[in-house]
Amino acid sequence: MKVLLLQPPVQDFYNTDIRLQPIGLAYLKAAAQKYLPSVRITIKDYHHGWGRRTIALPRELAYLKDYYSRDDKSPFSTFHHYYHFGAGFDTIADEVAKAKPDLVGIASLFAPYHREVLRCAEAIKKRLRVPILLGGAQVSAMPGHMLSHPAIDFVIRGEGEKPFVEFLKVLKKGGDLKRVPNLGYKNRGRLVLNPRKENFPVETLPFPDLSDLPQDHYLFEKRPLCFIITSRGCPYRCAFCSVHKTFGHKCRRRSAENILNEIKERYAEGYRVFDFEDDNLSFDRKEMTELCKQLIRTFAKKEIQLLAMNGVCYWTLDRDILKLMRRAGFTHLNLSLVSTNTGLLKTVRRSAPLKKYREVVRHAAALDFKIVAYQILGLPGDTLPSMIKTLLFNAKFPVLLGASPFYLIPHSPIARRFGEPSETDIYRARLTAMAIETKDFDREDLYTLLITTRILNFLKGLSCHSKKITLSKALTIAEKQDARSATGVQILRKLLGEKVLCAATSKGLEPLPRFKPELFFQLWRKLDIIKTQEQKTIQIYFAKD
Repeated sequence: MKVLLLQPPVQDFYNTDIRLQPIGLAYLKAAAQKYLPSVRITIKDYHHGWGRRTIALPRELAYLKDYYSRDDKSPFSTFHHYYHFGAGFDTIADEVAKAKPDLVGIASLFAPYHREVLRCAEAIKKRLRVPILLGGAQVSAMPGHMLSHPAIDFVIRGEGEKPFVEFLKVLKKGGDLKRVPNLGYKNRGRLVLNPRKENFPVETLPFPDLSDLPQDHYLFEKRPLCFIITSRGCPYRCAFCSVHKTFGHKCRRRSAENILNEIKERYAEGYRVFDFEDDNLSFDRKEMTELCKQLIRTFAKKEIQLLAMNGVCYWTLDRDILKLMRRAGFTHLNLSLVSTNTGLLKTVRRSAPLKKYREVVRHAAALDFKIVAYQILGLPGDTLPSMIKTLLFNAKFPVLLGASPFYLIPHSPIARRFGEPSETDIYRARLTAMAIETKDFDREDLYTLLITTRILNFLKGLSCHSKKITLSKALTIAEKQDARSATGVQILRKLLGEKVLCAATSKGLEPLPRFKPELFFQLWRKLDIIKTQEQKTIQIYFAKD
């Protein structure tokens, strides 16, 4: 029996190059090989490693044309071209037809890219009569929607390892589909969704099988990178998140020994960078402490680099844990702040200990972590003064601003306020769409604040010798860095002097019509300092004279 598992291409304005390893498919392959070693399983990544090509902007996103109207080469650029990232659908179908598998499984992880999943299935079905199975977060959130498509035969909701193994047993040896947990299928045109049951215990899951994935496709600073998942499930109830649809509310943590053994195995395979992808990396203080200590002992010469790029819950960190993480090899730390508006955070069931945040950033910066602080722009119920306040708050810390426009994940708790999502709603559930507007802010506001964060990050990324410098001095330093930075300085000076923001295009500087200078200056006039990543201070108030 031959099974082909696919990571499909995506279509959007941008791609996240360093976080594309299909770890979920690798877990499925490993589980199947453990329990059904006679089944031959191959993973094909049709997203990463195939380049990109420009395609037409979809009609559902046509309203963005004025916002992303310039092919901007400045440091403050947002988006412009709409791309297809990955292999073409016909290429995928041709390769699948040549392989002649008995089953094709396709990952459907994100709501806005569900059409690419379905187009893959359609193209494959035209070339080969083969059953097609879907799994992933989008399937868990909207199983009926995905299963109802004529090209889809089966879906698996929730965690997939045990259901996948049980499903393969039925396909291989025969049996009743009703006995396969989490499975969805069609019975005489009727959609059937079997009850969900618990997965294999997380500690017993075999390490993901990465053997089909070329190491040179997944790099961080030119070194092979792989994902590490330390836990599943989440104990928190953030209203804007749908992770519970897949993994549930109970946090199940792997032991430090189990995680270390996986890292040692990956190291032997040639991996040198390890990105811990789960939000609750440090939720279990005892296990996190033990893991760091074992990593320090095992890799005493610091041959590895550790990242936490998915947004760690900062209230689970403290100085002692951060010290251990740094000694173990952690260099990058992404913190999930969301907002400083405590009233708003309460309504979306999000923890908000800002005093703790300040302490964590201070300790992490002293340990020379490279820190990104995530803020959501445009949460329903938020206001422009509140968003500006959060940006000003982080401007004074040595962190880069990871602000992004809110997008409505279908069937997340907050989405219930908006009713049943339409096909267009699902398609627009991406940060580039800036789809959600309220009485308190519009799309131009979100666009302006997004660019403002890039301006602030441009200044935060500057390197200088003095502990304190004026804005004028900082811009002089930036001018000498490189041509792109010099262009950024030219644009920023024009904005501060003439209150017009321009894009750097092949035709020269061209105004960006949707940028609201008055909103930018609401923030800028309240700035007194900007703290750089190197903990140097840029004194902004000198620019107000």
